[in-house]
Amino acid sequence: MQAFRLVLALAVGLIAPTGATARPFDEVVASGVLRVAVYDDNAPFSDAGAAAPRGIDADLARAIAERLKLTLDLRVVDAGENVDGDFRLNLWRGDLTGTPLADLMLNVPHDRILATRNEQIFLTTPYFEQRLAFAYRKDRIEGLSGVRNLDGHTVAVEGTSASDSLLMNAEGGRFRDAVRHFRSFDEAAKAYLAGETAILAGTRASIEAALRRAGAAGADNPVVEVPIPGLVRTRWDLGGAVRSDSRDLAYAVGDALTALAQEGRLKVICESYGVTYTAPQGY
Repeated sequence: MQAFRLVLALAVGLIAPTGATARPFDEVVASGVLRVAVYDDNAPFSDAGAAAPRGIDADLARAIAERLKLTLDLRVVDAGENVDGDFRLNLWRGDLTGTPLADLMLNVPHDRILATRNEQIFLTTPYFEQRLAFAYRKDRIEGLSGVRNLDGHTVAVEGTSASDSLLMNAEGGRFRDAVRHFRSFDEAAKAYLAGETAILAGTRASIEAALRRAGAAGADNPVVEVPIPGLVRTRWDLGGAVRSDSRDLAYAVGDALTALAQEGRLKVICESYGVTYTAPQGY
């Protein structure tokens, strides 16, 4: 879902700001509270959870606040139609009820075009490289090293995701009949784990986390990245965003992210959800 929203974001416009107040770093420090927005239904990065928000981004938000010696106000927000609208609602204009704006949003595509178009926001240092990948059932497929290995097999994928776009357009649509669409990645993963398909497509992070939750052996379900030419981006960095006039906050968050990566804490957080930490590449 998040992957495809980056594609959608490249095609939308933006409404002018209405004067909601940003909080520069000194004001955040004075309040003692850091307001961070993460997405709901975005496992393994974040979801509301039964008792408290959980996921890589939720744990990362806690680590950032701890590093900055601030109390965390963690908000789990719904994803809108595009990233631009999420910026508008959570960082610079707000909602109709006057809910205080977040200081920081996580799981933001670290994309130059997105940043240039949204002059109201400023991107932080990225913290993770997202990659599209496949898992396959080794008892049904010898190996998956190229797109041609998809022949004769069905693939479970979340509809309207980046992986879906990639598969539907690969080699002129050759594999369209092999693709089974599901309303969410979780449904696609359940179908794959139940043996309904031989292949599961999605982000590497989502696939690895789903296999961990299900207790599925990695040796029986290899996760691979297959080069597929096309217009769909198969790798992109994730970072944070603040309002543009709160850049000093972005720099402080960036310093915290760099320290957490160097200390190995980011890797530990990812591994706790079964996810391989992949360092961001930058623009």
